[in-house]
Amino acid sequence: MSPLSARDTARLGLLAGTAIILFVFEGLAPRPLPWMRLGLGNLPVLLALLLYGPFPALAVSGVKLLIGGLLSGALAGPGFVIGGGAALASLGAMAAGRRLGRGAFSPVGLSVLGAVAHQGMQLLLAWVYIGRAELWSLLPLSLLIGLVSGFLIGLLARWSRDRLDAADPRE
Repeated sequence: MSPLSARDTARLGLLAGTAIILFVFEGLAPRPLPWMRLGLGNLPVLLALLLYGPFPALAVSGVKLLIGGLLSGALAGPGFVIGGGAALASLGAMAAGRRLGRGAFSPVGLSVLGAVAHQGMQLLLAWVYIGRAELWSLLPLSLLIGLVSGFLIGLLARWSRDRLDAADPRE
């Protein structure tokens, strides 16, 4: 892995800051179901993955989770552990899809893959905490939410990446 330029480091900082802002504001928005979020905070993580690779994306995700957890007052609580584990599973799935697919997955495909992995891991970790098999009845709804939110975040990521590429004077 080559070292990042000062410009790329600054961009990653902006992506991390954007992820925090989106994460916190999304937590304040009304939700139809208590656990249901669109996942706007994952947009900068996906952009970091697309532009810089898995380790910078992990850094953006980690900063989002830690600072977002501190600002929301949920740091180290069950919701934080469940959401953090799901975020890692999501990033792992997207990074694997990017690496294994080598162009087979568009930003939309990677986002859907990550959102579905997120939903599945969230249910798994909630089941570990609560120990109630009834949680698995939420799987169809969770997967549907993952498909829709992954599709929308993927479209935003593709659009954002295209704008960033067009604005980059190096190219």
